[in-house]
Amino acid sequence: MSSRTNAISRITNLRRHFNISKQGSKGGNEGNSYENTSSGSIKISQDVSTALSNGKAVVALESTIITHGMPYPQNFETAKEVEAIVRENGAVPATIAILDGIPCIGLTTEELERLAKLGTKARKISRRDIAYVATRGSGGTTVSATMIFASMVCALLLIFFFWLIHFACFKKS
Repeated sequence: MSSRTNAISRITNLRRHFNISKQGSKGGNEGNSYENTSSGSIKISQDVSTALSNGKAVVALESTIITHGMPYPQNFETAKEVEAIVRENGAVPATIAILDGIPCIGLTTEELERLAKLGTKARKISRRDIAYVATRGSGGTTVSATMIFASMVCALLLIFFFWLIHFACFKKS
């Protein structure tokens, strides 16, 4: 069996462990999120869900740069700046993380700040860590975990390295 077939098989198997559905909406703040109350679910923000439904571009952003790359509040400010750059270029940002055991695709400003404040207390989530963190806590996703969650929403999402965007932005100024 080729490595590509093995990878597809692992992702397919992982999808079986998650119930990806939208059960009820959370109100109140920008980027309203669909909150899945069943265990083993994925929370997809309203912005991301709407963009995918309308065929709009969505950019998946890994979040370990928020938790492990910079101190608070620089990490929070950088995360907001990168999301703004994505929006300015006509796409919808989908920062991916696990919060309280629930994989989240697209974070509200409050969730971004919460992740930023956790800093290195949060887990650094690679694909091997997904099951552990999804049952025990919160953390920032590496590119590999981000790709797995992005593929689970059945969309072709463009993965950007947060630090690369950050570097490019400040190099221009």
